[in-house]
Amino acid sequence: MELTQTQQYQPLTDKSTNTKTYFIETYGCQMNVADSELVESLLKKEGYSQATQLDQADAIFVNTCAIREHAEEKVHSQLGRYDLIKKEKPDTIIGVLGCMAQSLKHDLLENKPYVDIILGPDSYRKLPELLNRKTVDTESFVDTTLSRFEVYDDLFPSRNEGINAWISIMRGCDKFCTFCIVPFTRGRERSRSIEGIVLEATKAVEDGFTEITLLGQNVNSYRHEKQEFHHLLASVAQIPGIKRIRYTSPHPQDMTRELLETMLQYETICNSVHLPLQAGSDRILKRMNRTYSKDHFIQLANDIRSILPNVGISTDIIVGFPGETEEEFQETLEVMEIVKFDSAFNFKYSPRRGTKASEYDDQIDEVIKQDRLVRVIELQKKHTLDRNLDLIGTIQTILVEKESKRSSLQWAGRTDSNKWVIFDKGDANIRELVSIKINEARCISLHGHLIKKAEAA
Repeated sequence: MELTQTQQYQPLTDKSTNTKTYFIETYGCQMNVADSELVESLLKKEGYSQATQLDQADAIFVNTCAIREHAEEKVHSQLGRYDLIKKEKPDTIIGVLGCMAQSLKHDLLENKPYVDIILGPDSYRKLPELLNRKTVDTESFVDTTLSRFEVYDDLFPSRNEGINAWISIMRGCDKFCTFCIVPFTRGRERSRSIEGIVLEATKAVEDGFTEITLLGQNVNSYRHEKQEFHHLLASVAQIPGIKRIRYTSPHPQDMTRELLETMLQYETICNSVHLPLQAGSDRILKRMNRTYSKDHFIQLANDIRSILPNVGISTDIIVGFPGETEEEFQETLEVMEIVKFDSAFNFKYSPRRGTKASEYDDQIDEVIKQDRLVRVIELQKKHTLDRNLDLIGTIQTILVEKESKRSSLQWAGRTDSNKWVIFDKGDANIRELVSIKINEARCISLHGHLIKKAEAA
């Protein structure tokens, strides 16, 4: 997320209404975005309104990510800015929320005394009470208790206008990958009720959202009262008014045939699967505690393409995991050549304090990690272009999402297989489904022309 620049001091409150204001900056994954929307809902119930600028706010919150070192560095930098604001306006409330609050609370208490509130992901219900408490008690408050039950099923987020609504269907993770801090910052897996999720999705449609994305740390491990993820997906698919449904991020171990057949059954469920590989070597996968083998993963990718024709498959890849040899890295490239992912999110391994992998004594040199990352990115660019070239001459149904960054005369939207398409606006409008004939394929995007509005066809 791009950060706003510090603005000159302006009055903290609206003098005509004396309404208190808040400002939230969010880092990390879509789960954090969804959590920030939840926090905004709580703040608005307490009479707060959103400030347009950081230093106009009575309460400033940063919703943090502890997954990668770079995200932590950004948060520490931002907290330094908040300190300067508070020195000018001592009544400003500073709050740290989310995963860093969970993992670095002692550091924050010792080195950031200007922080008033530190809340982990399961403690947001405390926020209204703490905002009122601040008026009579100036000591910092910390609650990073992890819950086995909290899913915020009765709280609806406050969303800005848009196309897509992120809906969190579960919290926590039970997989304990050795590189990942999430089980320690977000706790164990627990799922919301299907009824609560359907109700939230229905409200999102009523509020003008046309696409729903279901979120979970391992979204397809959803379980609630003997109902599994494919049952939930089918229930959401039957909500009137939803044009598209996506979900992220699944775990290969929990990808079932029932899920794939449900995706095939409902037209509104997008023909796209995010399937995190992480590494191509069985030894490294075991070290990561990924619970599947290279052959299992390849067979799963083949099964997905067999059941879902023209599906888009994306992935995550980590290079430079502790102990990874050049030969084992080559196995990752080999899997990429076999599967030919449509797109990939590629990362250098980043040690996170408290994880098992950070304790390995065979960490990989940064230069080697960077070299491997470059090689993975270059290979994926080739595969993405190859996949996109296959679509030239085809007609794709696109949900119009936004104006193209390069031209105010063009729209941008995605295929149901999650590929971006740029095309002249014609008589198409935001939120409409349109038919586009693909004329050109570039590395990460497709270009075409409008055939007709799919909804009117």
